[in-house]
Amino acid sequence: MYDTTEASRLLDILGNRNRRRIIELLRQKPCFVTEISDTLVLSPKAVIDHLQMMEREAILSCETDDRRRKYYYLENDILIDVSLKPLRVPDEGTGDETKKEERLKNSIAMLGRMIRAHDQILANLEQVNHDIEIRISDIARNHKDIFLSEREFTVIIALSHQSLTLEELEEASQLKQDELLLLLKRFERAGIVTRSKKQFTLRGVHAE
Repeated sequence: MYDTTEASRLLDILGNRNRRRIIELLRQKPCFVTEISDTLVLSPKAVIDHLQMMEREAILSCETDDRRRKYYYLENDILIDVSLKPLRVPDEGTGDETKKEERLKNSIAMLGRMIRAHDQILANLEQVNHDIEIRISDIARNHKDIFLSEREFTVIIALSHQSLTLEELEEASQLKQDELLLLLKRFERAGIVTRSKKQFTLRGVHAE
């Protein structure tokens, strides 16, 4: 049984929308960092930060498969019962009923606008995902001398979100460090990636 302090920490974790999305995804199946990042359209570094926080609270756990790739799964699910209890207010006559009806109409109208906006966002997101897939296919087809396998695109996608260290790239791509170093050197020679101190940056992206 969780005490008040532990319950408060869990509520802080659930207060973040992306952490709730990660939990919902892991309820369906265990996932690698790249799967979570691609499915939820989040940067690998942000995903890793969320996973590590929930791992510390024993909500998640991780294991390594035979290819030394780390995947995460729910160790303890979170069940919180939250409900609204209506407050009884004295009936003061027709005026209150009119105000109640007006509030209901406004709420329904707002709900309709929110749902239409939600549908439009989803439609735009589907189009963006489609465009991304086309761009990846185009790069893979026209630059086979640089990209030798589909797995190498995980590094490019990770760096498209933000600059990352070697350790963060290793976690995000699930590539072995020696394999990752060779790949990054090849990308540096091709002018795709640049290195500054401990971080790698996709060239041109963060300067725009």
